Amino acid sequence: MNTANPQLEGLYLALAAMNRLMVEKQLLTHEEIHETLAETEAAVMKNSALDGQSDSHRKAVAFPIRLLMTANEAAERGGQPSFEDLARHVGRTS
Repeated sequence: MNTANPQLEGLYLALAAMNRLMVEKQLLTHEEIHETLAETEAAVMKNSALDGQSDSHRKAVAFPIRLLMTANEAAERGGQPSFEDLARHVGRTS
């Protein structure tokens, strides 16, 4: 069994929880988190260091960013979906 994937799942969920906490503590807004993640995703997709990489590689690099954006959107609506639900949504919309 590859332990990297469950460890990464935990990391993504922890980061999503930290984002929710920052909103709850009024340090950031959902919109600010979304804007920051969207800027990061755009930078990844046009990153010259990834030149020559396949589109699927770029999408793989962008996956955690998109997952956190999805988690942020769900948190804004009061939801806290599972990793599987978040990953499924990212897969459908990518």
